Amino acid sequence: MARYINIHETASTNTYLARMATMLPSGTVIYTHHQSAGRGQRGNSWEAEPGKNLTFSLLVKNPQVAPSAQFYISEAVSLAIVDFLSQYATGFTIKWPNDIYHGDSKVCGILIEHSLCGNAIKHTIIGVGINVNQHEFHSDAPNPVSLWQIIGKEVPLEEALRDVCTRIENAVASLADAASLAALHSRYLQSLYCRDGKLHDFTLPSGERFRASIADVRPTGMLMLDHEDGTSHAYAFKEVAFVV
Repeated sequence: MARYINIHETASTNTYLARMATMLPSGTVIYTHHQSAGRGQRGNSWEAEPGKNLTFSLLVKNPQVAPSAQFYISEAVSLAIVDFLSQYATGFTIKWPNDIYHGDSKVCGILIEHSLCGNAIKHTIIGVGINVNQHEFHSDAPNPVSLWQIIGKEVPLEEALRDVCTRIENAVASLADAASLAALHSRYLQSLYCRDGKLHDFTLPSGERFRASIADVRPTGMLMLDHEDGTSHAYAFKEVAFVV
């Protein structure tokens, strides 16, 4: 059962929760109406109009997943949020590793941080930003979209928060055995943005562009791409990016 703590304003819910993680029970949710310095993958910032969106972090202690297989947690969280959003509209996908897209626009960002102890994950902090009721975006983010822009009506934030947190908790708790992990991974691949067997544009940190199709995602989270020239390569989070 989740425990909810509302903070009127904080720089980052992940940072706030990390400072208190050892003192709080598993299932604690820190949420705020104004996150002034939200963080995302690759060090990106996250624009969220105060009082219009969901910005929260969920604490999970001792998840039953080995550190070497921690990407399964990312898969579970991503799919839980896709399920949450899909009750309002269709067309949501996961852009590797764990951005949630509608069409070619980003509706949700996820930042998952683990604390390790020996050969186990001591706790996991799952930071989530979902664009819910925001009507306009003014930052330099290239492709944001909100649920309001997709469905044309507002969604009650408190009700939505409890719904999505329950889904995330249940999804992470279900990572118990090899069969459940295999089924999860299969569904994750089916939900991937641009995994359609076609060639798509990617770019390297050097600026070099190439075309490839998505083949798989390894348990480590590395993206397997089949290049246009017939070669295959694996990429970590910061080693390749989609051209959207």
